[in-house]
Amino acid sequence: MTMSFEPRFCLNCGTALAWLSQDEDGGPKARLRCPACGWTHWNNPTPVLAAVVECSDRGGQVLLARNAAWSGRMFALITGFMEAGETPEEGIAREVAEETALVVERLQLIGVYDFQRMNQIIIAYHAVARGEVRLSPELAEYRLFAPQDLRCWRAGTGYALADWLRSRGHEPQFIELPPRT
Repeated sequence: MTMSFEPRFCLNCGTALAWLSQDEDGGPKARLRCPACGWTHWNNPTPVLAAVVECSDRGGQVLLARNAAWSGRMFALITGFMEAGETPEEGIAREVAEETALVVERLQLIGVYDFQRMNQIIIAYHAVARGEVRLSPELAEYRLFAPQDLRCWRAGTGYALADWLRSRGHEPQFIELPPRT
């Protein structure tokens, strides 16, 4: 999931934005600002929801999925953006249902993780779910793993998976991700 938005023009008056410094609470800060009306592009991180999906009707195996847009064979947590008007819990239950057709029975917060490369904050949950897996077109395939067979990655949701494994008494094993091209 990639979301990159950096406006070039003011969303208020249409003037070209410029990198302008202005005093803020912590002192001077350069941001994209409108020289005509003062509108500021804050560029705050986007909240992203993630779930370690444990399948209650499959012996507690964990579902990881491969995004259809990914070229490699990387499997990851179920993720998605929170919608306006929903809580994080409602959002991740919706995402799990939309992407896998599984019904979430219980949720527990794992933690909140910084993912600066994508300017995101990840809110990760352990989701206990059940049902027949039917993937959305967004996902190419899925695999079920016993917790002790999971391998973590050193980025956003990989740290959430590692924390969940530790909470279950498993020392996480990390894999190295291929370099970004």
